Amino acid sequence: MMSESISNKQMYHIVETICDTIEEQQQYLSDLDGELGDGDHGVNMAKCFREVRKKVEPVADKDCGTILKTVGMYVMNSVGGAMGALYGTMFLKLAAECTGKTEVTLDDLARMFTAAENGIRTIGKAQVGDKTLLDTVAPAVASLQKSAAEHKSLTEALAAFEMAAKNGMESTRDLIAKMGRASRLGERTIGHLDAGATSCYFILRSFAHGVEK
Repeated sequence: MMSESISNKQMYHIVETICDTIEEQQQYLSDLDGELGDGDHGVNMAKCFREVRKKVEPVADKDCGTILKTVGMYVMNSVGGAMGALYGTMFLKLAAECTGKTEVTLDDLARMFTAAENGIRTIGKAQVGDKTLLDTVAPAVASLQKSAAEHKSLTEALAAFEMAAKNGMESTRDLIAKMGRASRLGERTIGHLDAGATSCYFILRSFAHGVEK
């Protein structure tokens, strides 16, 4: 049976899983981005997370907050455009809620991701339905909050978290882009997954799967 908390060692594995997944999905993410944008989302993300892996190695045995803050600081300063600010903010907000903790519980996770969503909303100015990564984040966070309120097991909570994130990502296919470069294409954006929502799903999925290591 899985523990009811995520240790700092598992948090490090989660970051490794994110790095591996973004590398594996690099071409797919760039292809998605090419349908509506300039086609470099996967390349930029993979380049960034290759460096994240190197930056995080020296703090692998530190507390969860330090590990996530190290990710956030690098992402904030290295990924171009809005995505660096959004993902950087996400990781820094996650980190701030677990500073000094060598393990985090489901209640901690719910607080961490609530703070992350609030940070993304503040920085990005998007709403749910605007065809952005918020469409992935918001339902996933709502799922975590519900699981925490209902005292679900960590295993159940993370499974529901991943499913909510996936459904949120999939919902962007039917939406009209309201933010960024894609917004100029209007109704032509219907039928395409948002690249940012998709990379966000891969990151959130890594939280669910990285714990299993």
